[in-house]
Formats: sequence, C-alpha cells, structure tokens
Amino acid sequence: MARIKVALPQIFSFVCTIPVRVTDINYGGHAGNDSLLGMIHEARVQFLDQLGYTEFAIEGAGLIMTDVAIEFKNEVFRGDTIFASVAAGDFHRAGFDLYYLLEKEADGKRIPVVYAKTGMICFDYTLRKVMAVPQAAVKRLQE
Repeated sequence: MARIKVALPQIFSFVCTIPVRVTDINYGGHAGNDSLLGMIHEARVQFLDQLGYTEFAIEGAGLIMTDVAIEFKNEVFRGDTIFASVAAGDFHRAGFDLYYLLEKEADGKRIPVVYAKTGMICFDYTLRKVMAVPQAAVKRLQE
C-alpha cells in the first residue's frame, strides 16, 4: 500500500507554539495521533485568529474541513514545545488547502514531527450549502 506523502510549501506565513501536555501522551509514552491532530486544529485556529478570522467568519464564509492527511515523522513527549507553521494554498472555486509543519527543538535544531494538509471548503452555515471562497479571503490567507 502506498504511503501518504504531504508536499509542503517552501514558505510558511505563520508560526505559533503549542506545548505538549501530559494529557497528550498515550500508552506508548509519546504524543498520540489524536493529540497531534488536535494540535493541527489549534494551529489552524491561531492562524485564522491572527488574520481576524474564525472558522465561522471569513469574509462572510464559514469553513468545513473536508479531509486531512498526516505524515508522522518523529515522536514528541510531555514537556516538548511544538512549533506549528501554517500556510494556505491550492485555492479553487469553493476551497483551499492549509499546510502544517509541526516541529520540535532538540540540540538547538528544529526536528520535523508532522507534515500535514487539511482540505477546507467555504460553507454558508445559514443556507447550509457550499459557497465560493471570498476573494478578499484569498488575498489575506496568502499574505
């Protein structure tokens, strides 16, 4: 079976830090897959926050995540700090992709933990239907 490979962009427009908490640790002694997905969600919300957006308010549109691809690279442990970089790309009529690079620091170097991509669709929550990506959002998300 072919393995998932996430092709990341060269430039990320945003980075935030996320601590690895004791509740993120699974029976294997490292952060669980579900916790790393949660960190991706947190990075997305912080990315939108810094633009003045929420998942329900992006230039008149809401967002729905339609898919996710995660490529796990290295373990993280309680007490590690995740550096979560986010960039938007691959815009189309009704949506776009968000790319994530999660890293930790070890011996003064950044070590990749996760490469990920989420497919995002613009949605009108009042009408309950897919809508076009607002052009003002395309511009801001790519800054």
